[in-house]
Amino acid sequence: MSRVKRKRTWLKVVLLLVLIGIVGSGAYGYSIYHNLQKTAKSVHAPIDRKPVVERPSKLDMKKQEPFSVLMLGVDERPGDRGRSDTMIVITVNPAKKSMEMLSIPRDTRLEIVGKGINDKINHAYAFGGIEMSMNTVEKYLDIPIDYYIKVNMEGFKEIVDAVGGVYVNNDLDFTYENHHFTKGELVLNGAEALKYSRMRYDDPRGDFGRQMRQRQIIQGVIKKGANVSTLWKYNDMLKAVDNNVETNISFDEVKNIQKNYADARHHLEQIQINGSGTKIDGIWYYIVPEDERASIQSKLKEHLGLS
Repeated sequence: MSRVKRKRTWLKVVLLLVLIGIVGSGAYGYSIYHNLQKTAKSVHAPIDRKPVVERPSKLDMKKQEPFSVLMLGVDERPGDRGRSDTMIVITVNPAKKSMEMLSIPRDTRLEIVGKGINDKINHAYAFGGIEMSMNTVEKYLDIPIDYYIKVNMEGFKEIVDAVGGVYVNNDLDFTYENHHFTKGELVLNGAEALKYSRMRYDDPRGDFGRQMRQRQIIQGVIKKGANVSTLWKYNDMLKAVDNNVETNISFDEVKNIQKNYADARHHLEQIQINGSGTKIDGIWYYIVPEDERASIQSKLKEHLGLS
């Protein structure tokens, strides 16, 4: 599988968010509700693990306590678990009516928890799947990771098209794969959103620019997925979710998110981790200074009400 194709993976992280958004739209007709419940049960995959960073007490969504989600964009092939080429941590705070979205560069060098080595963070999934990925991110960020959403390669263009395209505010004039993206507000269909999000080498910000555009697409799908006008295509969206998503978020928890956390989606802050690239033993890594890591940890803890 080429690197270009792997860059598509992250777009599938939006699929479960669309599921949550549909619930949040108030569409509770019997047929829709039944199909939502069926899809949620189909993609539900609980995980039994001992957290590396434990909460002071068990998360209680009914009390509107802040929570976190690790999104993994995974390139899986027959006989090969693959790697999580995209890792995004989202924290949700209903009291502040806000979400924070942190992209972790896939080449970030850190300790792989359970493996006992320092390596690229995207190797954690290849070594130990969901559990090792969650444990590694927990230790690195020093926050509890409550939920995960794992998504595969298929369905990214269809889901953007199913919500009627997404709006983005483009700050860089560029051309990629024969499509020109002008500065300003753009409306992108699925194919255009893919091109917009995967351009990297012509951006002076490098991977940071690509990560920013990825988060813009995710934010756009969250907004459109929660819009009642998209519901006429809800079957297409649910089919894409069913085919491409695995998560430990249950249907009851999805309903709790809609009931107690819906307003948080209106204010989303994008966060990046600053560092620099270097080669160690001939392998390229992204190195994050300890003071930068501590600053990110402090920000996330504060948003989760754990500082």
